[in-house]
Amino acid sequence: MPAQAASIRAEDPTRRVLKDVFGYDDFRPGQATVIEALLAGRHVLAVMPTGAGKSLCYQVPALVKGGLTIVVSPLVALMQDQVAALRLAGVAADTINSSLDREANVAAWRRVASGQTRLLYLAPERLMTERMLDALSRLDVSLIAIDEAHCISQWGPAFRREYEDLAQLRGVFPQVPIIALTATADEATRGDIEARLFAGRAETLVLGFDRPNIKLAMETKQDSKRQLLRFVERHPGKSGIIYCLSRRKTEEMAAFLEKNGVRALAYHAGMSKEAREANQNAFMSLSGVVMVATIAFGMGIDKPDVAYVFHTDLPGSLEAYYQEIGRAGRDGRPAEAHMLYGAGDIRTRRMFIDEEDTSPEHKRRAHRRLDTLIGYCETAHCRRQVLLGYFGEEAKACGNCDNCLDQAPRADGSAEGRIILAAVAQSGERFGAAHVIDIL
Repeated sequence: MPAQAASIRAEDPTRRVLKDVFGYDDFRPGQATVIEALLAGRHVLAVMPTGAGKSLCYQVPALVKGGLTIVVSPLVALMQDQVAALRLAGVAADTINSSLDREANVAAWRRVASGQTRLLYLAPERLMTERMLDALSRLDVSLIAIDEAHCISQWGPAFRREYEDLAQLRGVFPQVPIIALTATADEATRGDIEARLFAGRAETLVLGFDRPNIKLAMETKQDSKRQLLRFVERHPGKSGIIYCLSRRKTEEMAAFLEKNGVRALAYHAGMSKEAREANQNAFMSLSGVVMVATIAFGMGIDKPDVAYVFHTDLPGSLEAYYQEIGRAGRDGRPAEAHMLYGAGDIRTRRMFIDEEDTSPEHKRRAHRRLDTLIGYCETAHCRRQVLLGYFGEEAKACGNCDNCLDQAPRADGSAEGRIILAAVAQSGERFGAAHVIDIL
């Protein structure tokens, strides 16, 4: 068998790279399909769950094809982590970014220009300058990879305007295959990425969204500090991420946990860069640290032993929720996603949407997305079925969510529903909920 495996690797350069460079014997589901399409020169949109091995989908063909692969990434820390890991594997990788001094960036560019570098990591802002595009167009660019591709879509949970310009890449590099990768994209977001980035000409691969090792649970918000402390105390010595809606609440919750003997750190965009980096480094390198953060913390965070993600407030959408809970249980061990949910959260989220400087259509979609999230919170059915169904995936009852494990009693509300609808109709469909309640 070993001789046969060695023979297969000798015949298949992708498997040879997979084994000799990265140390894996076989591809995970979907990887080989994506790699085959890229090596054939086709564009690909790959939607793969966290932990499915998205990076190998472009790193392997980059080494098989030769030439230069450009990797677009939204975060400096993520770029530096990827480059460090590749260099440890013996791969010539570089990044040019704002955190490096001019001398380091110049040295990196010289390696790129001389053909030494196989993978170059850039932020979209730096890539899409006229000077950088002109310089790169003179080199042997063989592949372009766009990570966190949901940032391209205005319908996605983390739209970034600097990603919009990436649509120009297919014109600047007409013969170069492009791969867009994300773990979070519903049908509307996928369609938007395909239209913007590929003008509709791309192969789309959507793998399963399920993370069965994560237990899903919801709790009515009452005393959020005490509820949080009770939950954290059930996971002593474990690393976790706690998401809060505001910077002030982030600091309050971190201080509250510290006061109660939990090693907790805060992270939000209002902190200095040095403080954020220090707290992130502590979280990533130490075990048993709890990070209390706004959504400024998360994209690209790859800490395998995160035992739980706790939302003290309602997230912005079901996509955002899925992306945030995906930071738990990356080591495959049992993990928990726990959310507190209250009517005040809904009012706050509605207000955020209405105050956004966006088009009426964008606001309508945002309200519909929020409605879907509220439906997920209030469902009496298996939460995993509802969550996966939103992404177009069918599933059986999971046995690993609060509704499956502790089913609430149900009652037929048809009669009450008819009375409510009759009251709405007979009052002229002109009044809000409070007046209809008064009538009833």
